[in-house]
Formats: sequence, C-alpha cells, structure tokens
Amino acid sequence: MKDFAACLEDYAMLGIRLGVNLQPGQPLVIDAPIFAAEFAHLLAEQGYRSGAKAVHILWSDPELERLQLLNGSPQALHSYQAWRQQIYGEMMAAKAAFFTVLAPRPGLFDDVPAERTHALQTASLSALGFLREAKMRGQVSWSGLAIPTTEWANQVFSAEEPAKRIAGLWEALFRVTRVYEADPLRAWQGHLRDLHHRCAVMNTAQYRALRYDAPGTNLIVQLPHRHIWSGGGRFTEDGVFIVPNLPTEEVFTAPLRTGVNGTVKGTRPFIYAEQVIDEFTLTFKEGRVIECRAERGLEALKALLASDEGAAFLGEIALVPNRSPVSQEGLIFYHPLFDENASCHLALGSAYPTSVEEGPSLTKEQLVKRGINSSMIHVDFMMGSEELSVHALTEAGDWIPLLEHGEWVAATP
Repeated sequence: MKDFAACLEDYAMLGIRLGVNLQPGQPLVIDAPIFAAEFAHLLAEQGYRSGAKAVHILWSDPELERLQLLNGSPQALHSYQAWRQQIYGEMMAAKAAFFTVLAPRPGLFDDVPAERTHALQTASLSALGFLREAKMRGQVSWSGLAIPTTEWANQVFSAEEPAKRIAGLWEALFRVTRVYEADPLRAWQGHLRDLHHRCAVMNTAQYRALRYDAPGTNLIVQLPHRHIWSGGGRFTEDGVFIVPNLPTEEVFTAPLRTGVNGTVKGTRPFIYAEQVIDEFTLTFKEGRVIECRAERGLEALKALLASDEGAAFLGEIALVPNRSPVSQEGLIFYHPLFDENASCHLALGSAYPTSVEEGPSLTKEQLVKRGINSSMIHVDFMMGSEELSVHALTEAGDWIPLLEHGEWVAATP
C-alpha cells in the first residue's frame, strides 16, 4: 500500500487534474483556511505542474470569524468584504478555476447565537450569488476536497481511541476517493463511465414522476418536461470536463417546483449555519414545505426554510445506492460532501439550470416558469436507507421499481 505522503500527493492530484481539470495557462484560485496551509501548498504545486498561469490562495480564518460573530456589531454581520467579492469577480473574468479546501470544525460556533450565524451566512450567500450561479450554470470550473480536523475526526470517530481518530478519517477519505487504487485516475474514469451510462438510460426513459416509500416517508415528486439526469461530472460551457464533488456516487436532476407532495423523513443529520439538524421530517404540498419537525436543530431548520422564497421548495433529487463506497464505510460524516454520497437525498433551494434542456440559456424567471426552483441556498439532506424503495412513473402510466431496499433493481437502468 502507498505511504501517507504518496496518498496525499495523489489526493491533491485528483483534485486538480480530475476535479477542476486545470487547463494549461488557466489561473487557479484556492479557498483554504489558514490551518490547511500545508495541503493548500500541495494543491498549488499540483496546479503549477498542470500548467497554471498563476495560483492564488484566498485564506480564511474560522477563529476570527467566531470572534466576529460573538463580538461584531449587528450591522457588520449583514455585510460581506467588498475586496473579496471583487477578487472573485476578477478571477471569473479571467476564466480561473475555483478550488475549495473543506476543513470542518464542528462545535466551533456552538456558543454563537443562531441568528448571528444566520445573518453572516445570508450576507455571504447574497454577496457571492454571482459565483454560485456561475458554478451551477457551468460557466466556471470548480471542485473541492476535504481534509480532517481534530474536531471533525472526534465527531466521526467518537468511539475510537483519540490517538487513532485523525488517521482513521484520512483512511476513510482516501478509500472513498479511490486514492488507494494503484491508478486512481483510471479507477475514477471507470466509475464515471458507469454513472454516465445510468444517466443516459434515465434520460431516455423520461419518467414523469418518482415515488419514495420508507418508514416515515411517503413522497411523490413530479419531474419537469425534458428534464436531464446528471452524474459523475459535467462539461463547462468552455467544454472542460470537471468533477465538482469528490467523492461522487449520485445521479441527480431537478423536480418540478410545484410537483412535490407528501412527507419525507431524514435518515442522517445535516449541517446548516454550523448547526446540526437531526431526526427531522418535512411535509410538502404543491412543492412547498408546509410543516417541519426536528428533534435537534429545529430553529436552524426554520431559519433555513425562511432564507428566501425558494428555500422552502426542492431544487434537486438524487439517487444513490445504499452500497455505495461511502455508505459502506458505515460512518456518519456530518458533512454533505460525504453523507450525500452515502444516501439518496434531496436538496432545498436552487436547482441546477442544467437539469432541463436549454436551461443554462434561460433566466431565473424563465427557469421558474419551466418549473425549476431558484433560491440563494442549496442545502442537501439525506433520506435514503436500506428500507427505501423508489418507483418511477413511465410515459405509459405504469409505476416500475428503480430501487428496492436501497439498491438499483437489476431490470431497470
């Protein structure tokens, strides 16, 4: 087996060569917390090896952010740094690739009032909406990778000896991103082909609706006319193939905005504004959440749903087999990048314009008329398990099984 240094180098290589697929002469922007400097520099090295015109690292400081949240004026919490917003705009104009180093630190903001965290989060989402929109429309290259922190490892491996937790989390990340394979890039190419094949068959079928059945879940989701299933990666408008999520095990599309009815029960916790939301249910009528419950994080869930008009509607439905490599780790990662690839999931908020034909060329208003939701947020929550069954409504009006006991049915795509 490769040693840690070789694995870490392959991990960074996958992020740059597969994730953002950096092109010769293209600028690279890396968003990273200051305590992730070593890995950020490794990414920068991989960027220059791939021919980057220049590598820019935009540092963040979660500890300083916590101090601001606790002590800053209320007015300051509703604003975003203009200089940072300007840099993103300039880098977009320069056709840069954007890479994010994710380093979760659960519990860091536990002593911060939820309304202050929500205010700062809303200001950031609003100020950087142009970048988020560009990513969702395929106008820029973007991706990211996660690295362990002590706080995250303690949360995921709470039953393990403290001295083994960080190493255990690194090993899990390397396994689910195929780093331990002799040739990680080749292993990924095979996996992506499988996902693309499944998407092609689903797109040919053009199902009218999906029905989800599981304990606590009874949900019907209508699908838009000429919807598109995606998975495994995507092409930017410049024809560059990127893999935004590493790992990725899903095939996904957008629901019809007003065509979601019934109740769904979450099967894994999820995080919003650094708050854990768990043991929750959402009830939909004509697309909108009309009732929400949660044993933990109810106020954060209510704040999420009130973010804007589109936050209480779904923007994504994603199918993931229960036996995915992430699920087989047997862990709750408390991070959507991983938990969403262990479980079928839905997303509140904005839909990807690429989820319908001609979508990237349409305005937000035109997309909404096509039944595609728009919002400043896009938050995934997990609802899959080995008890979930998913049926699809065909054009002929028949319900056929897609997943049973959380796994793809052999006779379907």
